[in-house]
Amino acid sequence: MSYFTEEASAETVNARIGAEANPRLAQVMAALVRHLHTFTKEVELTQDEWDHAIAFLTQTGQICTDERQEFILLSDILGLSMLVDAINNRRPEGATENTVLGPFHVAGAPERAMGETISLDGKGESCLYEGRVLDLEGQPVAGARIDVWSDNAEGYYDVQQPEIQPRWNNRGIFTTGADGRYAFRGIKPVSYPIPDDGPVGKLLGQLGRHPFRPAHMHYRVSAPGFRPIITHTFVGEDPYLTSDTVFGVKESLVAPFERVEAETLWRSPFDFVMVPEG
Repeated sequence: MSYFTEEASAETVNARIGAEANPRLAQVMAALVRHLHTFTKEVELTQDEWDHAIAFLTQTGQICTDERQEFILLSDILGLSMLVDAINNRRPEGATENTVLGPFHVAGAPERAMGETISLDGKGESCLYEGRVLDLEGQPVAGARIDVWSDNAEGYYDVQQPEIQPRWNNRGIFTTGADGRYAFRGIKPVSYPIPDDGPVGKLLGQLGRHPFRPAHMHYRVSAPGFRPIITHTFVGEDPYLTSDTVFGVKESLVAPFERVEAETLWRSPFDFVMVPEG
């Protein structure tokens, strides 16, 4: 053990981690201390800046409720949520890529018949979503459950407007048959801002960044014997594709949205490719 010095600050702190500490916890905390101290030395953090950081974290915690998690929002806008997701969902080439779950998934959405609509408020531009669920060999996956959800035409999820939107608006679960095909009707989603009335939104403004997410449809695909997929498909011409405030866009997830003039609706085909467990 040694006394604290600027030069050996991280080493001094880490030397005091006890031998009885959980090995994984010790590994994670030692790395955190090393990087945190290196960062502090690199930018020569001032006392005033440290005070502001503590105040920011305090305000972030104070705004959190059962319905709002500002720390996850902070993780999102720093790209940390997407990095954790990427590390934990590495897949072989050809498999559908993951992206963040987002805060608006709700368990227990209604099971719907294949081809049924999920749009209950009658607003927005109708869109037919269809495609297949396949394995890595291109064979159909039967019994795949496809849990879908999106915002409405005004950029809000039903849980954000419980007194305005019908319950389960733009939500549903569909199960594939032997051919692995799925189809349902929803709306062409619209881009929307993340909640930016708190400390994270203020930080975005100070960084010269906007709070918008590009238009997307959410999917959670699961099937026996396969690793689940949590992902979005994104509207190809959306202006925020390359500046998604939570970094959720991957090139392979940009889906076609084709205008079907005869029926005055859109069509968005997309195939999901699943990876076997293990």
